[in-house]
Amino acid sequence: MTGAEATSGWAGLLAVLVLGGVGVTGAFAVHRLTAVAPRGLTAWPWLSGWHPSEHALSRYHARWYPVTVVFLAFDVEMLFMYPWVLVVADVGLSAVVEMFVFLGVLLLGVLWAHREGAFSWQ
Repeated sequence: MTGAEATSGWAGLLAVLVLGGVGVTGAFAVHRLTAVAPRGLTAWPWLSGWHPSEHALSRYHARWYPVTVVFLAFDVEMLFMYPWVLVVADVGLSAVVEMFVFLGVLLLGVLWAHREGAFSWQ
């Protein structure tokens, strides 16, 4: 290792340390300059000083959870379909068959959710 290579390594380390110090100092300064003193109504934890009217976990009815799971299933389906669209012309018929198998499995999941009553709002 030559002297120039060793110097450039120390210069990189020094740059990282200086930038890290600037970041930490900036974060501390922002925290100190924007801190709100806990006094009066602002000391209460929720809703800008008002007591909460209900528990935080009771806001959403349980019927939203199955709907959310079904939404996530279709969202993940889109994650798989986008790359598939890009390569389907190159791969050929086997890619089309595999995608229909994948969609069939998702359809089974939707039919199961329908059978369990995930889509009924009673």
